[in-house]
Amino acid sequence: MTANGWTQILIYLALLLALVKPLGLYMARVVEGKPCGLDRVFGPAERLLYRLCGIRPEEEMGWQAYTRAVLLFSFSGIVLLYLLQRLQGVLPLNPQGLPGIAPDSSFNTAVSFGTNTNWQGYGGESTMAYLTQMTGLAVQNFLSAATGMAVLVALIRGFARRSAETIGNFWVDLTRTTLYILLPLSLLLALVLVSQGVVQNLSPYRPVPLLQSSLDAGGQAVTEQTLPMGPAASQVAIKQLGTNGGGFFNANSAHPFENPTPLSNILEMLAILLLPAALCITFGRMVGDPRQGWALLAAMGLVFLPLLWVCYFGEAQGNPYLAAYGIEQSAGNLEGKEVRFGIANSALWAAATTAASNGSVNAMHDSFSPLGGMAPLWLIQLGEIVFGGVGSGLYGMLVFAIVAVFVAGLMVGRTPEYLGKKIEAFEMKMASLVILVPAALVLVGTAVAVVAPAGLAGVFNPGPHGFTEILYAFSSAGNNNGSAFAGLAVNTPFYNTLLGLAMLFGRFWVMVPVLAIAGSLAAKKPVPAGAGTLPTHTPLFILLLVGVIVLVGALTFLPALALGPIAEQLLAPR
Repeated sequence: MTANGWTQILIYLALLLALVKPLGLYMARVVEGKPCGLDRVFGPAERLLYRLCGIRPEEEMGWQAYTRAVLLFSFSGIVLLYLLQRLQGVLPLNPQGLPGIAPDSSFNTAVSFGTNTNWQGYGGESTMAYLTQMTGLAVQNFLSAATGMAVLVALIRGFARRSAETIGNFWVDLTRTTLYILLPLSLLLALVLVSQGVVQNLSPYRPVPLLQSSLDAGGQAVTEQTLPMGPAASQVAIKQLGTNGGGFFNANSAHPFENPTPLSNILEMLAILLLPAALCITFGRMVGDPRQGWALLAAMGLVFLPLLWVCYFGEAQGNPYLAAYGIEQSAGNLEGKEVRFGIANSALWAAATTAASNGSVNAMHDSFSPLGGMAPLWLIQLGEIVFGGVGSGLYGMLVFAIVAVFVAGLMVGRTPEYLGKKIEAFEMKMASLVILVPAALVLVGTAVAVVAPAGLAGVFNPGPHGFTEILYAFSSAGNNNGSAFAGLAVNTPFYNTLLGLAMLFGRFWVMVPVLAIAGSLAAKKPVPAGAGTLPTHTPLFILLLVGVIVLVGALTFLPALALGPIAEQLLAPR
């Protein structure tokens, strides 16, 4: 670790903190239907969409109707994306003549992008035509992110409303978050990325002559290289802002056409955490107590920063197997990393992308040290809450806050309250589902893969490292993260199907209980704060919340981590 590296990290964190408050307050105005400054620009489009779709924005929904709308919209998008992939060979905007995609891969990708996971078992530039990338993947990047934000807004209304039967209108929440938040931010970021050299065109792939020829595996001379083209910048912008993460190219944000300069790198990293962090401020504004939002943001930071340090520390030490041969590694472990980014920015990206449920990478996590790779893995396993996906991260954190309040209530023998609403048996049952379902998907899926012949066939690194690859894959799918450890052959019917199911249940078996909590809380009358009420904006509650998060994560996944990265670290030469 170097002073220069920590300086870059501190600059990044300072920029992030400077942006969260103004953006968070702006988003609160958007979801509350107040004037936000862009009404003259996007207002006509919003009203036109309502007329065309027959939406009455003044009509609100109960939680059951809201849930049905979420599920209907999400599953319709998944079906349409599946069909688009299967038919891409006969559709236009396919200058490379790429064929339709196999059923199992189409299913996996459709579920992946429809659930905001963006796990990729394929190579982008060799598999997806431009039409599929633009009208399929990029569109789902917007809509799946907006769906997560809509569910969060519904939950916040549950805390803020008094004796209400409704929690909002899903179609209005979806439309406004897309038009007024995701679209303008994506347009701005895409323009800046184009200025940095990120490609944005519809040209065929371009062959260029090599300065020096080489031989391929068959002994034939190779004299040229094919450079992939395409509308990458527009998709890169929303993949980062929407915590999607799916790369236009196979190398994701390590590819120079997706992330060419230090400026593009820091802007893309800022985009990863910006909306999830700013939504904490939105939450505080909507419930009428800004301190609540800052408390949740502080809890996220207290978990994120130590694991970022672990990741950076692990990579700064170098590769112990190379050190055993006397090879000098003053720069740290550079295997699988872009030299133009270095150790600090690679570790920061790895921590940010796994904390935010983003899934994009600018370095290959499979090449990280056991300690460096364990930090992003555990960030995923903590439940997509630090900072989590857009919307989904904060509603996951609010569920943990409910559990923390309940635990505190048990300690003092008092009915727990959070933001003036009593936390009772129904809320705790739903909160338990939110926490336990993703964990079960991860552990059960990993167990099946390590005993099934089809699962073991994809493992190229036996021992603890191979187990870590499988555990990482199911952790990423079950928690809707989407990043890959790499080194595991997953584009097979076995993994495409099993990981697809994990993504599907990991998204919607969490969303439905969250909306049920929203409906239950909205119907309750607020309880006046008394002498026994636990303040939920103080350092004491922040530490309690962090303790619950870490304890649940440790108890759930420590045995599995002991078989993977911990065992690999202990087996490394000293």
